Amino acid sequence: MTRIGVLVNPDAGLGGKLGLKGSDGQADIARSMGAEDRSGPRMEKMLSYFFSINRAENLEWITSDGRMGSDWFPNELKDKIQFLHKSKGKTSASDTSEAVKILLESNIDILIYGGGDGTTRDIVSNLQKNNHPKLPIIGVPSGVKMHSGCFAASPKAAAEVLSSWIRGDLLISNTEVLDLDEEKYRQGEWIVRLYAEAMTPNSPKWMQGSKELIQTDSEEEIIHGISEHIYETFVKKDRMIIWGSGGTLSTIGQILSFKLTTLGIDISVGNSQIATDVNEQQLIQNIRNHSGPISLLLSPMGGQGFLIGRGNLQISPKVITMVGIENIIGIVTPSKLLSVRKLRIDSGDDELDTEFSKLKYMKVIQGYRTTRILPIDVN
Repeated sequence: MTRIGVLVNPDAGLGGKLGLKGSDGQADIARSMGAEDRSGPRMEKMLSYFFSINRAENLEWITSDGRMGSDWFPNELKDKIQFLHKSKGKTSASDTSEAVKILLESNIDILIYGGGDGTTRDIVSNLQKNNHPKLPIIGVPSGVKMHSGCFAASPKAAAEVLSSWIRGDLLISNTEVLDLDEEKYRQGEWIVRLYAEAMTPNSPKWMQGSKELIQTDSEEEIIHGISEHIYETFVKKDRMIIWGSGGTLSTIGQILSFKLTTLGIDISVGNSQIATDVNEQQLIQNIRNHSGPISLLLSPMGGQGFLIGRGNLQISPKVITMVGIENIIGIVTPSKLLSVRKLRIDSGDDELDTEFSKLKYMKVIQGYRTTRILPIDVN
């Protein structure tokens, strides 16, 4: 009998669409601004898909009774749950510590959790504290930022990983647990630290891998060329440009005399920057008020290759639908191409992900009037 522990951080990812740059210590603020649950519904999607692909009877599900577990189980699995912890009302890191300890005492074989990098740190810390550092874990990506390598590429990918591991098709290997300093992140600084290592099923197809911060001093001429190409092609008096997050686009914006936020989403029309560090609703309002063409410029995460779904949750399915998939432009420098071989999409909307998958490929700009075709990966 395989015993599967399930744990959800119900506050993870709340600040994403609001542009809060994370949810650590921001849950109450995010909910007061109308934030909707992200982590729980994504765990529910993972469990529902798992049940559709794996009907094994020799499985036991151990979780918390409430918002950290059972609230997100589909009806098909509710009669298979064992409750060893309660999580009603507001929860905190101490609830995570207590739940992990109880799950470990019940001799689980693997832990599936929903959250972001902060949740991962809390879980791995408690695995070490309770002398179970080798217990395999699978993260259902649900936070604003997910740099660690123990996350699956999407909720469905997490179900595929779990199913394959149960069948004995995947080996366990160690991966990095990374996290961003959220206080400095909100101030515009990007400081990622290695905190620990964790064990997780090894699947290059379904697991996302660790985030890589690409740094190079040799691409100044190339980035200037990309900037010139963008100026000639997209900076028009009637065209709105939505600038995605990341150092590449921030540098390009600086060259073109825009003051872009490295970690936020900004908007320009013609030579004027009309909005800075906007959230989802501000994006929607600006799009509605604009009558001309729109281009959405995005640069994928180094190492992971995510174009949508990591660090830019303000670019929601509704925003993408309003802009149009055909108006998304990828920007990838040659050094980033060394670690990005495909463009990963995790929009959070199955129908939209299907539309991306139908494209199969997307053109990206890699230099002055130089493009490359990269495959689209929707797991």
